[in-house]
Amino acid sequence: MIFGTQSCHNIGELSEVSSVRRAGVDLGRKLGFDDIRAGELAIIITEAATNIGKHAKSGQIYLRPISQGDKHGIEVLAVDSGPGMLNVEINFEDGNSSTGTSGTGLGAIKRLAHFIDIYSEYDKGTVLLMIMWADPAISAQNFWEIGNMCLPIASEDVCGDSWTAVGASNALSVVVADGLGHGQGAADASLLAVQALQDDPELYPNRIMQNSHQLMRGSRGAAVAIAKVDVSANVLRYCGVGNIAGCIFGPESRQHLISHNGIVGNNMHKTQEFLHKWSEDAIVIMHSDGIGTKWTLEQYPQLEKRHSSVIAAVIHRDFTRGRDDATIVVFKRNLN
Repeated sequence: MIFGTQSCHNIGELSEVSSVRRAGVDLGRKLGFDDIRAGELAIIITEAATNIGKHAKSGQIYLRPISQGDKHGIEVLAVDSGPGMLNVEINFEDGNSSTGTSGTGLGAIKRLAHFIDIYSEYDKGTVLLMIMWADPAISAQNFWEIGNMCLPIASEDVCGDSWTAVGASNALSVVVADGLGHGQGAADASLLAVQALQDDPELYPNRIMQNSHQLMRGSRGAAVAIAKVDVSANVLRYCGVGNIAGCIFGPESRQHLISHNGIVGNNMHKTQEFLHKWSEDAIVIMHSDGIGTKWTLEQYPQLEKRHSSVIAAVIHRDFTRGRDDATIVVFKRNLN
């Protein structure tokens, strides 16, 4: 699956609900949504944004184009830090509402969206994931479940971080890069690491890092981390330079992924590829330093069972520093 650039839409006033609905429909039209599908997309965005306004008072809707082969769709994430839900399943049933309304909003979302997932904690907030396809007849198999948030600091329009993932049924390579500084110059540098992976995803991470270093000469440079999973060998290879954090989560353990000091493209003295055991139920989380490191999955009961996009959105919501571009990528095997 290929992910496009995310857009963030703040929700707090009624006019902002209308604005994000128009943005979603406009994006859908560009991706080939017909009148019926565009109308359904408008409904789920409106219901999700209205729920934020009613229950949490403020929050964000994130829109992103996605594609799978020649199929195109939109990922919608509704994120808030409001009162949360005591019983998620009941709230998805028509007629149930905590604010005295008709209680059909979440029910409509469940009926119309082609995929939904939700994580809600009482008094801590809710993250709702919705995916709509222009053509819902998706036949290709997703072997990997990948989620991410990649957003610029509030003062910039362009994110200086970049990421990409290239995979097949038995392998996946992921790169996360944080260009020095902010804005277009940082983005130009970090995108060179993406190019290095896309040029030859079959290479091991250490070699991709070396290629990134050569491509970035003359740019601002970046912190870069590359992970490559080989399912048949049960191995994850990892190479990092700079302040990209990485962790592997298993059923009973958490293992930090090591990066060396330096700046790719400028001051890269040493690279080293580390080998880690890979298991089918592992979760890998990588993020730039725009997200704090004092989080654990253990503080969020059952979050590890949610979709990778939901996991990424929860951590981004609660641990974004606010003074830097912020990127987090979460990936695991799709075992469904």
